[in-house]
Amino acid sequence: MPKIIYYVAISLDGYISGPDGDISRFAMDGAGVEQYQQDLLNFSTTIMGRNTYEFGYQYGLQPGQPAYQHMEHHIFSEHLHLPDPHPQIHVEKLALQRVAAIRDASPTDVYLCGGGQFAGWLLDHGLIDELKLKINPMVLGGGVKLFGDSTTAVSWQLTDQQAYTGGLIIATYQRST
Repeated sequence: MPKIIYYVAISLDGYISGPDGDISRFAMDGAGVEQYQQDLLNFSTTIMGRNTYEFGYQYGLQPGQPAYQHMEHHIFSEHLHLPDPHPQIHVEKLALQRVAAIRDASPTDVYLCGGGQFAGWLLDHGLIDELKLKINPMVLGGGVKLFGDSTTAVSWQLTDQQAYTGGLIIATYQRST
C-alpha cells in the first residue's frame, strides 16, 4: 500500500515557515534542495491544505493550475473555489475516507506537501507514515508549526539521514508501531 510521506523544510525549533509565511531563511539552493527536487519526481500524487496551495500564488502559481506538473493534486478545503481548475487539480472536503481512498489509489507514495494544520489533522488520525524533514540550521522563533495545533504523541524511528554543505540535513523517519 502506498504511504503518505510528509516531506517538508523545518527550522530547528519546529516551524515550516516563519511569521506571516516567511520562508526566506530556508535553504533555496544547493545539493540538499536538488535532492529534494529529485525526490519529488518519485511522487505522482500530492495532498495539501488550502493555505499551502494558495501560498504558491506569491511565487507565480496561477489559481487552478498544478504546482507540480507531474502530480495529481488533492487540495483539502471547505472554502476553496476554483472556477476552471486544471484536470490535475481536485478540491476535496476534509474526510478521512477520502484521504485513505486517494492514498490507496495512488500508483506511488503520496507527497504530503503541507501545511501544518492539515498535517496535524492527518497525524491525529494516524495517516502519516513517514517524515522526510529538510532540517535547516536556524531558529525562527515563531510561525507555522510542523503539525499545527496537534498535541498527538507519536514515536518515530530515524531510518536515514544525509548532511549537506551549509548545514542542511534531510532526515527520514518511519512511524513506530
